[in-house]
Amino acid sequence: MADSDETLAARIGAVLAERIISGELAPGTKLRQDHIAVEFSASHVPVREAFRRLESQGLVVSVPRRGVRVAGFSQDEMKEVAEMRAALEVLALQHAAPHLTRALLDEAEQVSRSADHASDVQSWEEANRKFHRLILTPCGMPRLLRAIDDLHAASARFLFAGWRAEWEFPSDRDHRAILDALRAGEVERACAVLKRHVQWIGRKPAVSE
Repeated sequence: MADSDETLAARIGAVLAERIISGELAPGTKLRQDHIAVEFSASHVPVREAFRRLESQGLVVSVPRRGVRVAGFSQDEMKEVAEMRAALEVLALQHAAPHLTRALLDEAEQVSRSADHASDVQSWEEANRKFHRLILTPCGMPRLLRAIDDLHAASARFLFAGWRAEWEFPSDRDHRAILDALRAGEVERACAVLKRHVQWIGRKPAVSE
């Protein structure tokens, strides 16, 4: 695939992922290759690559003779994503902790405070994801971070589906507890709080099968 097609595939995939995660594209919706190619002024090559990436993220399913459709999700899948996130984020934090500076932890605290004042679930999720990226990125393990990003996308989808009509304003004590532990050099305690914090998504009732 040419570089231009690769870049276009990434852009198409990102836009479609956002539509799926936000609920604009509901589970079961068929993604028509021709329509998407026209929308993005693209050939079928980058569209097919975008579909492949979305399928690897668990956002779409490809069914022989039925095409590509937006994937549904179940309670079991939510639990699986939560357990995978917990394991991988703890691993990333263990490697990131020695490289976390005071300035970076202060920035993470500011992001967490902005999440406390989010007016909707989308704003809260963006701030929450930024918090996690800030404390995990210094692990210096790009493949691990890409896997975590994919799992965050799945978690965001569960959140948006479950909270669309019942948004509350959570004050995230876990984030502050993680930062307090990291500032005190208590990495294992920070990891324990992070693990518990991430696993709660698997206990949220699913609304789409």
